[in-house]
Amino acid sequence: MFQKPSVDTSLSNEEKYHEDEVETVVGPSVHVEGDFNSAGNILIKGSVAGKVSTNKLLTLEEGSKVTADIKAGDAIVSGEIIGNAKIENRLELTPTARITGDIKCDILVVHAGALVQGKVSMTGLDAPEKNSNQTSTRSRVKSKKGSDDSE
Repeated sequence: MFQKPSVDTSLSNEEKYHEDEVETVVGPSVHVEGDFNSAGNILIKGSVAGKVSTNKLLTLEEGSKVTADIKAGDAIVSGEIIGNAKIENRLELTPTARITGDIKCDILVVHAGALVQGKVSMTGLDAPEKNSNQTSTRSRVKSKKGSDDSE
């Protein structure tokens, strides 16, 4: 009756995101200057002074630093970003993450200790939902006016 699930749920989200092979590694002693683009997963342990872009997973390890904008499909940040982050899907900020800049993503996971100084925009809060909120507000205003008129 009470059986363990057949799927291993003990894996952290970070481990699940590392299932794909890392294509590019910037080592801890490496400093890259200039724009950095890849079609595969990127792991940064060192520093990059320039835009970083990938359609897949971007991972910044603790002690890493990117000074420019980043763009990725998904990202796990344990290091520092000084610039804006545009992530298509999921952005995870671990306890050692530091971001000074604006964030735009679909899903944001922030662990206790992560620091963000900037504006956060999530794609789930687009214009259609704002219009539905305005409609409901107008409905309430109309109903209040209706009750005032009946008195």
